[in-house]
Amino acid sequence: MWWFQQGLSFLPSALVIWTAAAFIFSYITAITLHHVDPALPYISDTGTVAPEKCLFGAMLNIAAVLCIATIYVRYKQVHALNPEESRIIRLNKAGLVLGLLSCFGLSLVANFQKTAFFVVHVCGAVLTFGVGSLYMFVQTILSYQMQPKIHGKQVFWIRLLVVIWCGVSALSMLTCSSLLYSGNFGTDIVQKLHWNPEDRGYVLHMITTAAEWSMSFSFFGFFLTYIRDFQKISLRVEANLHGLTLYDTAPCPVNNERTRLLSRDL
Repeated sequence: MWWFQQGLSFLPSALVIWTAAAFIFSYITAITLHHVDPALPYISDTGTVAPEKCLFGAMLNIAAVLCIATIYVRYKQVHALNPEESRIIRLNKAGLVLGLLSCFGLSLVANFQKTAFFVVHVCGAVLTFGVGSLYMFVQTILSYQMQPKIHGKQVFWIRLLVVIWCGVSALSMLTCSSLLYSGNFGTDIVQKLHWNPEDRGYVLHMITTAAEWSMSFSFFGFFLTYIRDFQKISLRVEANLHGLTLYDTAPCPVNNERTRLLSRDL
């Protein structure tokens, strides 16, 4: 059995691969059509102009669905491993809410381009990166709470390092973007897709875009740490029938069906 056939480990793998593919394909398309500069454009800029914005939006919407599935499976796994730990249960529920909000933000980023709906796009980015960072932080705390009883210390330390990486990238992006969009470097920054080294604010722009790409890679790294955990879980779906037909008759007991959901039962 291959590693991605064990449990639900294919979910975080598919999430990372699909999202990375969305970035790469839209980037290549935008560069080929000369819609953005090759040197570190904003991720969103590679999905601003047609036709790449269609590809960017469609693929990120699917990525949001994969992310919801991954976050839900993680929630169910932590709950099953700690059914009576009240502190972990509360943190786990908070992580679920934060994760779902981050997925909603990813969908907003995918469907509302920066040049057309700047405010909505920024709100989506805050949900995706800001709330998503909080989700990673909560999951790291959960990993600390569960080691060494549930898993080894290595998992906690790896996730902590990824969260620190994410935090440094977020702080750099927030600081530089705040300065860049303060109004001191012109009013056409939002609509600007091409930058030259002679442009005012070029250095701040490059630091901001580099931090954005770095932050995205930290998200990829964090979800990849789920692969080993997800090899130890599978979910089942149960169909409860209230009768042998679909007519309006009195309910009668029937044999219910239990089938595997996406993966074989371990």
